[in-house]
This record gives sequence, C-alpha cells and structure tokens, in this order.
Amino acid sequence: MKRVLVASVLLLAVSAASALAQDRHQKRLESILKRMDPATRLEQVCDVEAMKRINRDHRRFKIDRSVVSALAEPRAKGDTLIGKGAAFRSKGKWYQYSFTCRAAPGRLRVLSFEYKLGYEIPETQWSQHGLYQ
Repeated sequence: MKRVLVASVLLLAVSAASALAQDRHQKRLESILKRMDPATRLEQVCDVEAMKRINRDHRRFKIDRSVVSALAEPRAKGDTLIGKGAAFRSKGKWYQYSFTCRAAPGRLRVLSFEYKLGYEIPETQWSQHGLYQ
C-alpha cells in the first residue's frame, strides 16, 4: 500500500511539473507569435500543432520540422487554415500531409486540428519544394 501511495504521489508530481513546463512553453510560444503578422502567426501555430499531434499519434515519427506550405499554398478562411500540400521531416525524411487547423481568434492557440498523412516525398523532389536534409 505504501509503495502505491509513493508511486501515486510521484506520478502527480511529475504530471504537475509537466503541466507547468507545458504552460511555460505555451506562454513562450505565444510571446513569439505575438511578434508576427496574423497570416504568419496562423501558419506557425498550425506548424507547431502538426508536429505535436503527429508525434503524439504516430510514435514511429520524430518530427523536427513542419512546413504547411511545402508542396502547395494553404488557404485561410478566417482563423482556419486548410492545406493539402504540407510536409514534415522525421528522421531525415520528408512526408506529405493535409490538414485543417482552426485557431482561436488571436491565432495564438489551436482549437482543433485534423490531418491525414500522405506519402514519403522522394529526395529527388526536395530541392524543388525548398526541403532539405
């Protein structure tokens, strides 16, 4: 019983520390985003959300870069960005994805994010899309 209680307390402490770290990270991100024009802010907040969601949902990926406008320009409708030609880099390879990203009115936080993974982009096509190793 004592071990379970200690483990529970440690789990709560780690969760609280993680929540505090996430809150600090979000505040830092918002501070950076506030310096950008609204269109760039929307793209950037969606890029960050794509990396977070895909990494969380697909453990085989370790995304270190996302470009929502890599293969085709996304289109904005108010605070929603829709893209069919986005790309992310994981373990030195690029992959296509499409998405719909709805941000809060200030474009500092994402309210909803839906995506669909596509194909691996052949290295022979990287330079034409501005992608790099």
